[in-house]
Amino acid sequence: MLQAHRLQPSGSGRLIQRPGRRALAIGAHPDDIEFWMAGTLLLLKEAGYETHYVTLASGSCGSVTMTAAQTRAVRRREALQAARLLGAQWHPSFVDDLEILYSLDLLRRVAALIRQVAPSIVLTHSPQDYMEDHTNTCRLAVTAAFARGMPNFRTLPPRPAIDCSVTVYHAMPHGLREPLGRRVIPEAFVNTTTVHAIKRQALAAHASQKAWLDVSQGMDSYLQTLDQMSRAVGRMSGRFEHAEGWRRHLHLGFCEADADPLRDALGPDYLINPAYRRALER
Repeated sequence: MLQAHRLQPSGSGRLIQRPGRRALAIGAHPDDIEFWMAGTLLLLKEAGYETHYVTLASGSCGSVTMTAAQTRAVRRREALQAARLLGAQWHPSFVDDLEILYSLDLLRRVAALIRQVAPSIVLTHSPQDYMEDHTNTCRLAVTAAFARGMPNFRTLPPRPAIDCSVTVYHAMPHGLREPLGRRVIPEAFVNTTTVHAIKRQALAAHASQKAWLDVSQGMDSYLQTLDQMSRAVGRMSGRFEHAEGWRRHLHLGFCEADADPLRDALGPDYLINPAYRRALER
């Protein structure tokens, strides 16, 4: 939960230069990163990136049998184990489920984390998704990344502004559709076939969620659901057995127009979707 901190200026007004190969995955709940982002995070780790893992919410509502406090503790342990399996540095959550609101206090916390990690890549949710925790996480991640170099924006706790480019990538929405049912196609596909088994193990670390997803969303097996979704994106690529799909946020205020560090890091495991590029110009 959020703790009270006294707001102070973030620094002297100078920008701290933090170049480097760091990637930060920002999800809403424990297990969201595993469903849609973990394969790419694993491949970035293999490519020499320092990887970081945070979910803004604690997972406190993810049970019909445990109290919020019990659920929060269980899901924290599961997320820590999943992050270890992914080889990523874990960061604690900020709020409970359904408390991810586009608010100033939470934005200050997320911005502080962005400045602490100084990622060149941010992986986060789709701007359109089936629930508000996901879309609000996306909005917070985008604004926090945009504010990374603004010395006059105060973070919580105080962190100096940083001078580095960041490319923001949006994952596919749950069900591969926007909330009103329109199908979403990726700008690019990442081949996660070689790391799918580890991605599956990381999701399996969230053992408490099997019963919850069975009850709340009718997922008879969340591991089978993971397999089905990654294969569906793989079929969309026309090339890969398992894949994750990504769309880049507009570069303005973040990076160079042609910046695509996933392409640069992943090489043949990164496939541009020409149909998406054509659709952008219509």
